[in-house]
Amino acid sequence: MSDLLLCDTCVIIDYMSGRSQALNDLLHNDVTLFVNSIIEMELLQGARDKNELQRIEKKLGAFRLLNMQQTIFDLATQFIREYRLSHGLALPDAVIGATAIYYQIPLFTYNRKDFRFLPAIQFPDEY
Repeated sequence: MSDLLLCDTCVIIDYMSGRSQALNDLLHNDVTLFVNSIIEMELLQGARDKNELQRIEKKLGAFRLLNMQQTIFDLATQFIREYRLSHGLALPDAVIGATAIYYQIPLFTYNRKDFRFLPAIQFPDEY
């Protein structure tokens, strides 16, 4: 498994809700876990009250935030043009996939079907 992983929103939601042990295991095995601004915003948007918002922000401290370069947005825009109609690619997934490709970091997601058609996307071998 790679020492670096970009974690999709669905994986982090399961981690935060206690439904999955996978990220806990990775955090204790010297794997560096990343999010981008889209993932961070999706998580924060899901907060139902101030206490939950604070809990999410605290848990996000375990992840490193990747800088969003214009090149990532350009690539995501290209992906929307190419895959929105044929594969139903959503805007957040286009940016998340473009981030993983730009930084050449495997994307840890439970929804590989949402990304597998993107050229050069990598997924971890495990999990």
